[in-house]
Amino acid sequence: MMRVLLFVATLLFFSNGFGQGTGTSYLIEVDSSFCKNDLRLMGTNIRSSVGNIVTVNLTSNQVKELTLHPGVLNVQRARSVQPALDRVVTDMRVDSVYSATNLQQAYTGKDVIIGVTDWGFDYTHPMFYDTALQHTRILAAWDQYKRSGPAPNGFTYGTEYKSETELLNAGSDTANVYDYGTHGTHVAGIAGGSGAGTAFKGVAYEANFLFVTFLIDEAAVLDAFAWMKQKAEAAGKPLVINMSWGLYHMGTLDGSSLLSKAIDLYSEQGVVFVTSAGNNGDENMHIRHNFNQDTIHSGIGFFPFGAHKHMWGQSISIWGEPNNAFMAQIQVLNDLNQRVSQSPLYATNLDIEKDSFLLIGNDTVFLRIQVEKANPNNNRPHMRLRVKNTHSTLKIALKAFAEDGTVHFWNVTELTTDVGNWGMPFEDWLPGWLEGNANYTLGEPSSTRSVITVAAHSSEVRLQNGNVVGGFRAGFSSIGPTLDGRLKPDVSAPGRNVASSVSSFASEAVSAVANVEFKGKTYEYARFSGTSMSSPAVAGVVALMLQAQPKLTAKQVKNLLIKSARQDENTGEIPNEGSTLWGWGKVNAIEAVRLAEAFEIPVDTTSDLVFPNPATNSIYHAQTNEAMVYNTLGKLVAKGPIGRNEALSVAHLEPGMYFIDLSGSIQVFLVVR
Repeated sequence: MMRVLLFVATLLFFSNGFGQGTGTSYLIEVDSSFCKNDLRLMGTNIRSSVGNIVTVNLTSNQVKELTLHPGVLNVQRARSVQPALDRVVTDMRVDSVYSATNLQQAYTGKDVIIGVTDWGFDYTHPMFYDTALQHTRILAAWDQYKRSGPAPNGFTYGTEYKSETELLNAGSDTANVYDYGTHGTHVAGIAGGSGAGTAFKGVAYEANFLFVTFLIDEAAVLDAFAWMKQKAEAAGKPLVINMSWGLYHMGTLDGSSLLSKAIDLYSEQGVVFVTSAGNNGDENMHIRHNFNQDTIHSGIGFFPFGAHKHMWGQSISIWGEPNNAFMAQIQVLNDLNQRVSQSPLYATNLDIEKDSFLLIGNDTVFLRIQVEKANPNNNRPHMRLRVKNTHSTLKIALKAFAEDGTVHFWNVTELTTDVGNWGMPFEDWLPGWLEGNANYTLGEPSSTRSVITVAAHSSEVRLQNGNVVGGFRAGFSSIGPTLDGRLKPDVSAPGRNVASSVSSFASEAVSAVANVEFKGKTYEYARFSGTSMSSPAVAGVVALMLQAQPKLTAKQVKNLLIKSARQDENTGEIPNEGSTLWGWGKVNAIEAVRLAEAFEIPVDTTSDLVFPNPATNSIYHAQTNEAMVYNTLGKLVAKGPIGRNEALSVAHLEPGMYFIDLSGSIQVFLVVR
């Protein structure tokens, strides 16, 4: 049975282009024989954990040692991740929730927490104040980039702001270095902005916020989830987390990655996750080919090298089927489509990781090659070919061969910051070559099973004559299914020309549609488009549902959203199995909240949960057990029998987060006040 994995306070600050640390971020999957003390003996510690997935910092020697450890199933380097409101409210029928149409009461998100993992937060913006503009509704923020500290309890990197004074003194996060200087401010405003006297009020405008500006890797975002969950449990409030970001090479695209597994585990523990589907539904960036001892060719479209200051090249990610190897190579063509050079033919019968280059006269094309014979998460062969070509007279093509099996290919722009997430086409430059398509254009974490994956459409507008216009699918909205054939996205929400708050600290200029004066400063609003905008709109609806029924599980929330989704002349009739364009339809907030309000939570007399939680004096459990209580440093602070009529005293414990091991088989969180 699984040993409880505790949050350990000691952490060596890890490098991500912001100072040299003593290790790199990793995700580790362990079994029941794994002991956390083994990490301590190696000179490192657990940063955060959920189930049997651990985040940790490791040196290269420690990676080699852990790979041979009998209790370790998988060691994975943390890969990189990246990133009109008034009409949104009416399109999703949120205005009917405010007016309590056929509801017991109106709902505004009060007593629910919306967590936003993003970049570019303006902590001072009046959108995040209460409707009276007296106090901020941001409970806390964690800027993982800022090294001055203090770090959150249990972590030793970044800076945490825990009070209104600290937040206002800080002003903003430090994310402008990655050109997302206002993304988080805009996203959070959609989910729950107060409007600050404008028409651009967010969906759950009385919800509280937790903001994390996270380092661009998977381990850092898992730490962010752990921190948000601790904060929500300490406050005794339900939590919905919005993720308006993602990449195609970050995970397995089939829900089996360690990041997806961790999100699924947090979902089982009550956290609701909402994520954007992606913005590549109008780009022919994907090829799916059923091989039968044949060879395919396709031209690789490149984003213009000088069009982005962080441009590096293109990333070709390739996934096959278990036990079916494939081969691929990069070819260089001149402007007459004649081959002038080519790489070796790389095969998935060996694991490879190397840098290389091709010389064509005085020109050089740079290559980075990664090959996995069988990915440990899904047993699929995987190859990633990254190509840097700065020469306008040279063209890059892909060649691939397999005896049999289905192989998928994606062409995605790569930046030096490792956060490029937009696709470029596969092109049929010569007869017989393959052109790409826009199917399977969901990335990670939008392929995760438990998350609510949101597509985008334009908001409906009712004209003075009563006619309704708009409501069309946004062409950029990514299209399903997932690599393993599951239906995604789940639902659709407005994501075109959505007006919301922008950061007053951002260096980029915007075309403001409104502004307000607040405390002697001008704050602007602007319209952006993307599934980054539709995702927080749904996160706001989830907050309304959780206010109506705080005990809903993540699975129940998702099912009610799907069940209540509406169809119209734009969606057409959606089959029972859903649509790869629309999911199960457009979010219908009033019907979703009605279902949530009427939902009866069954009483589970065999529950593994302790009660009360949060606790002050004593705790109980539905069944008799032996309890071991640990603090966040892993120290045993209380133990003894516990049952429905047998109390375990926690009165001597300091307020904070604790972990309980019940008979060595059940692990639960406890908040002591």
